[in-house]
Amino acid sequence: MKWPKEITPSFVGKLIRAEKDLKKAILVFDSATGEYSNGFRHDHTTFGIMISRFVSANQFKAAEDLLKRMKDEKCMITDDLFLSICRGYGRIHKPLEAIRIFQKMKEFDCEPTEKSYTTVLSILVDENQTKMALRFYKYMKQTGIKTNIVSLNVLIKALCKDRGTMEAALQVFNEMPIRGFNPDSYTYGTLINALCKYGNVIEAKKLFKEMDSKGCSPSVVTYTSLINGLSQSDNPNESIELLEEMKSKGIEPNVFTYSAFMDGLCKNGRTSHALKVFEEMRSKNIKPNMVTYSTLLNGLCKEGKLQEAVEILDRMKLQGVKPDAGIYSKIINSFTNVNKFQEAANFLDEMILDGITPNRVTWNLNVKIHNTVLQGLLADGDLDRASRLYLNLRTRGISVEGKSFDSLVSSLCKKGDLHKAMSIIDEMVVDGCVPNELTWKAVVEVISDTSKLQEISEYVN
Repeated sequence: MKWPKEITPSFVGKLIRAEKDLKKAILVFDSATGEYSNGFRHDHTTFGIMISRFVSANQFKAAEDLLKRMKDEKCMITDDLFLSICRGYGRIHKPLEAIRIFQKMKEFDCEPTEKSYTTVLSILVDENQTKMALRFYKYMKQTGIKTNIVSLNVLIKALCKDRGTMEAALQVFNEMPIRGFNPDSYTYGTLINALCKYGNVIEAKKLFKEMDSKGCSPSVVTYTSLINGLSQSDNPNESIELLEEMKSKGIEPNVFTYSAFMDGLCKNGRTSHALKVFEEMRSKNIKPNMVTYSTLLNGLCKEGKLQEAVEILDRMKLQGVKPDAGIYSKIINSFTNVNKFQEAANFLDEMILDGITPNRVTWNLNVKIHNTVLQGLLADGDLDRASRLYLNLRTRGISVEGKSFDSLVSSLCKKGDLHKAMSIIDEMVVDGCVPNELTWKAVVEVISDTSKLQEISEYVN
């Protein structure tokens, strides 16, 4: 590319930032070095911009190679460059790589700062490497790194990761004023969230009141945590009051706040109120997520409001949120509970058409629901629909229960279709199910002449 007679690092930096295509940004970076005859050399800024671009694209080797080049060219290297790579590794869930980069800092004559230590500690905590994080914190103290409010907050967050270390987190919190640090909103928010998660809502409420008296403003995350904790109790009125208080302070609830609030209403049989909250949420252009829909559908199904549940499912699909096997299972199970097996079968078909397949967690539930619908259809005398469902189960590899086999054979025998009945028995035996006495009795009863005794005796023997 053509360059002006005089180029500066700031000019090159602007060109690299402006280029959206990484390959073209590399070309800009490399071609700039061809201007050495004009006195230009990359500095800390241009190297840093290019390293950031590589990290954003997950090209970590290229980023690390630039660090080596900086060292060779005797360019100033600060901890910010190393930390950008560390954070990148943290983003892709490779905390050990972040540690490796941190340990390389001294090789590049870059002394880690308090910020460096705290950043790596935070990465370990966020990646649930709690034991490693606590060892790293101990190493920080041994190295002589001074404790600050940020590192203490990260330490508390690490201790809050496990119920067994929750007391230690509270102890660090209580000792903060003695060490000369006042807990801030982040400190309180972390503890309140953890206490609610572990079911200690009473202690969480105390801290919530305390933080207000200390001039620490709760964030939307803190309010959501406490609303979620209160929602698990039998008295949702407190969460209603808290939501109103939140709004009065100008803190707008988000999708997580509304979902937690609706969960409490639905668990306490107040789905009508939950539906109003759902409409309020949508009127504010807050898009419901999977948790929102699942919560509302679960509550409606639990109260037997199947028509409303189906409407919510339809709205969910129209808004581009794809229901999973668990949501379909709630709907289907609710229809089977009221003996509406035709409707249940329709939703099984819809589930297949939507390409929804159960995962490892929902597989057993899926097997149970399919067999329940199959048996219900047979009990209603809908043999044709039941037969189609049976073939679907066989095709998709879903286990057929012994009771389903017996019911299907009995229904076929009542229809006089001995050939199909015996075919089902063959498949039943292959699957390791033994026909019971009633099943054989149904087969025998359908035989109307002695010429078929030979046919049945072959299966019995």
